[in-house]
Amino acid sequence: MKARVATVVGSFLLTVGVWEGYKAVGNPDGTVVFGTRLLPRADDLAMPHVWTMVGRLFDPDVAGGPPVWRAVASAVLVTLGEVAVGFALGAVVGVLLAVAMQRLRVIERGLLPYVIVSQTVPLVALAPVIAGWGGALSIGPYPWQPWMSVAVVASYLAFFPIAVGVLRGLHSPTEIEVDLMRSYSASWWRTLLTLRFPAARPYLWTALKLAAAAAVVGAVVGEISTGTRGGVGRLLIEYSRSATSDPAKVYTAMFGVAALGLLVTALVAGGERLATPAVLRGDRS
Repeated sequence: MKARVATVVGSFLLTVGVWEGYKAVGNPDGTVVFGTRLLPRADDLAMPHVWTMVGRLFDPDVAGGPPVWRAVASAVLVTLGEVAVGFALGAVVGVLLAVAMQRLRVIERGLLPYVIVSQTVPLVALAPVIAGWGGALSIGPYPWQPWMSVAVVASYLAFFPIAVGVLRGLHSPTEIEVDLMRSYSASWWRTLLTLRFPAARPYLWTALKLAAAAAVVGAVVGEISTGTRGGVGRLLIEYSRSATSDPAKVYTAMFGVAALGLLVTALVAGGERLATPAVLRGDRS
């Protein structure tokens, strides 16, 4: 635990050091080679000091209003809800697809290429389409809400690593282990529950961590592309309007996105720690 904390703190200090170091020695107009800017501009407009950005969190969002960190925290909570729904939906779809592909090789051969190709579709183009379709739908007496479109976009990115990771885990048992289950006259369903799913557990948790980060990206891009208000993605757009006069304010919204990604990943890692026995984690009592 101490090693992990030290790693996190060290990574943060290294990032700050690289940022401030480049700002101190970098070209204010950026480094240009053969007409192409290879490194960003190091002036205060493009790269404010770290302490300036942190201090901006405690300044009022608008004159006489609450501090910026409250607006960012409120937006992060809204996006967190969308990420949670999208992550859960993506996890269910991903696991079901993996089980179906493991059960029938014809489904794996026919479906897996399309699952992979699906991730090449730009979210910026896909999100408005999902929002347009959703506007014509309703869940019983409840009309489709804008946040639902964002959750669907998040699930679109989340299901892929889960489907691929779980499928790999379901295929991980050796032929000897599978033959042993057959010698016990175990059905496919019992083999799935007692052999394949336990073998896929390490792959599942790794896939869930990747899916959590992907769901955050999907939710933020979905909010930006569909114009959904209240979330941190929309806050990025609103704060970017003052980029020339108040550049540090833009980075406060980016801090919120980074904090959201770390929070979601930490929650998944905490779930893995609670669900994994101490013996398998290598903990010493």
